Amino acid sequence: MEIKELEFMPVILGGDITAYSLARSFHEQYSIKSLVVSQMEAKFIAYSKIIENRVIAGLENADVLIPALVSIGKEYEGHKKLIVMGCGDWYVRCLIEHKAELSPYYVIPYIDEPLLNEIVLKDKFYDICSRLGISHPKTYVYECGKPNDLKFDFDYPVIAKPANSAMYHYAKFEGKKKVYRFNNEKDLRAMLDRLEGSSYNYKFLIQDCIPGGDEYMRVLTCYSDRRGKVVFASLGHSLLEDHTPLAIGNPVAIINEVNAGIVDAAVRFLEDVGYTGFSNFDIKYDTRDGSYNFFEINVRLGRSNFYVTGSGFNTVKYIVDDLIYNKDFGDEFVVADRENLFTVVPKKIILDHVEDEATREQVKRLYREGRVSHPLYYRGDMSPRRAFYVEAAMLNQFRKYHRADKALAGK
Repeated sequence: MEIKELEFMPVILGGDITAYSLARSFHEQYSIKSLVVSQMEAKFIAYSKIIENRVIAGLENADVLIPALVSIGKEYEGHKKLIVMGCGDWYVRCLIEHKAELSPYYVIPYIDEPLLNEIVLKDKFYDICSRLGISHPKTYVYECGKPNDLKFDFDYPVIAKPANSAMYHYAKFEGKKKVYRFNNEKDLRAMLDRLEGSSYNYKFLIQDCIPGGDEYMRVLTCYSDRRGKVVFASLGHSLLEDHTPLAIGNPVAIINEVNAGIVDAAVRFLEDVGYTGFSNFDIKYDTRDGSYNFFEINVRLGRSNFYVTGSGFNTVKYIVDDLIYNKDFGDEFVVADRENLFTVVPKKIILDHVEDEATREQVKRLYREGRVSHPLYYRGDMSPRRAFYVEAAMLNQFRKYHRADKALAGK
């Protein structure tokens, strides 16, 4: 496997499938090796030929992370332009909050803190959507530490989730989940009472539960250049999401599709707020009125970002062209239009969970045609040791979904 030395190098924070996806995208486009900095050693990363993995304990503490990054920056100062990327919301927020300290050593492809605080808090995100006429779920805002009557203009079941994901990351309480579904006020109040005893002290959102399962979800990835103009968009139809409590909502199988209305709404949002860099929107189709409802924006490439690269539109090329080579994109606007199936789970799990027969047949056809991408299966980076851990990770998906399905059936 060819490894080149170029004038830039990625520094990727995190040790999960997101980190490998980014490293693979950089290698596919430029044949370069990435430096992955993580708290623990993931074997499919540690045994990779396209990654140098440095394990640093306590990396989720800013007083550990920032000095570590400064040290790495000094190590390569004058030799490489370093592009630093975070694989989690906390990493990205920390990079943004410490831009002044890190900018002498790194290209940081993220927005500044004032805009982050304006759009990443979901209640504020919905305010902007309302102003721009972009569909979003009906929402009641619960304010921690204050009296709340829990009276809203929609019926149970409801969805409940934190408005501040970064703060919620550190909250500890019994029964914690990423997203909740409640059929009555009693159960909702019980969770909120436990939440009130934790460190989380911002807003919690209670929302109208839009009917339909995983297959009604969409994910949209856009790139806005340094002028704030959207130059790329890639829409994916989620077929299946992760069903484990702390990862629920993460897509694990996506087919690319095109929908001009969804893309136009995202462009309006991004260019209105002056966004730059990659953005990622979670969207759900509502069969009741035919609308596509925007749930949230993530200010980074998501866990499933390889659905873009795997379809033939390499994500990291936009970052490098824009921020390393200072490309003038002019009026360029590319919409990804190549049908491809992205998956991080075995084929059988997809077919066992997808209910729509036409979609099932589409999945089977894409497998027959070889238009399937799995970020961990990278030809040339499948040594026997690494292949063992990749296969073990895939087998573990069967156990995960069996447990999740059993738990769901018991409710």
